[in-house]
This record gives sequence, C-alpha cells and structure tokens, in this order.
Amino acid sequence: MNMPHKLRKIRKKRGSRTQGYGRVGQHRKTGSKGMRKVGRHKHTWSYVIKYEPEYFGKKGFTSPKSLKQKAKIINVGELDQISEKFPVKEEEGKLVIDLENLGYTKLLGAGKVTKPLVVKIASCSKSAAEKIKEAGGQVLVESHEETETGE
Repeated sequence: MNMPHKLRKIRKKRGSRTQGYGRVGQHRKTGSKGMRKVGRHKHTWSYVIKYEPEYFGKKGFTSPKSLKQKAKIINVGELDQISEKFPVKEEEGKLVIDLENLGYTKLLGAGKVTKPLVVKIASCSKSAAEKIKEAGGQVLVESHEETETGE
C-alpha cells in the first residue's frame, strides 16, 4: 500500500539523469509545446475551420524602427537654463542657442522667455515662435530659413 506523500515523482527524481525513465530516452518528445494549442492540425481541425479560420498563417507586417523617428522636445521655458549651463555665442546683444547640436528636434511653447534669443531648431510650434519674437529674438527653422531671414 502506498502512503500519501508531499513529493511528486519529478521532485523526488531531480538530480538523477533520466528521472526514472531509462537510458534510451523513453519519455522524450512528449507534452504540449507552450506556443500552440494541441490538435489543431489533427483532431480539432474541424474546430479550426469553423471558428478560427485565421489560426494558421501570418498577416500584416511590422514597419521598421528606422521609420519611426521620435521627436526630442524642449519647451521655451527651459531655454534660460540652457543659456546658463552651456557656452552660448552672443551676436548683436542676442544669445544664439543651437538646439540641433544639443540633440533637440522640436521647440514647444510652454513657459516664459525673458532674454532675447536666436534659436536654431528643426521644427517649432507657433506659440513658441511668437513668445521668442515678443522677447526680441528670432527662430531659425531649417525648412523656413529662407522666409525668416528674408524679412
């Protein structure tokens, strides 16, 4: 008569090479593989046809990471701190900040501008451009550079 015990067979046999299944490998290739459902190509085939016709095969594509460029954003209110931290050129009484060299791609308009600044950036919101102009500065945007300097 077997006594009840806490250890399952597999816990008891840990450390032995074959866990009681012999040297030639009876017990290999059994059990379900975690990534799929059992019998989908065999005894549950009719279920697949009826309820999950899209179960097999691939659909769609993943767009490459290189096409998804994440904008590195900075707000107008942080420009004063940047002008103090980093060495900044001064032209005609205005501080020139090259945000492109610092790795930023877009300038947004949260915060206040206290100094007249000339800012170089790839893109910029309308509110940010207005705030910088009100403080007596200007924004140099790559795509609109001709119109900015032509004024």
